[in-house]
This record gives sequence, structure tokens and C-alpha cells, in this order.
Amino acid sequence: MQITVDTGSCVASGQCVLLAPGTFDQDEDDGTVVLLAPEPPEGEREAVRQAELTCPAAAIRLSGA
Repeated sequence: MQITVDTGSCVASGQCVLLAPGTFDQDEDDGTVVLLAPEPPEGEREAVRQAELTCPAAAIRLSGA
């Protein structure tokens, strides 16, 4: 599973960080998504899928899922 994020589309809701804190963080200045790892830890894959579905701006994309 590869993750890409579109920081330009991100609305800084923070849902991704709440669901998968080992994979996502938020920028300290504007709150937009920060991708910590392009491949999530094995135990966080389902949470990353939920983050993609939950993102209000559709700023998270998964491939090879």
C-alpha cells in the first residue's frame, strides 16, 4: 500500500491523524496533513483506509491497497 497526500486540497480537519497517528501528522503552521511514511505500519493499514474514506477533502490517496 502506497499513500500520497494532496496538501493543497487538505482542509486540516485532522481526521487522518486521529485515525492513523503513526502515518499522518499535521503541519504546525497551517494544520494540513503531513505524511510520516509513504507505506503505513502493518498494524495501521485498516486505519489508513478509514482515513482515506473519512477525509472531507479527499486529500488522501491509496494505491496497491
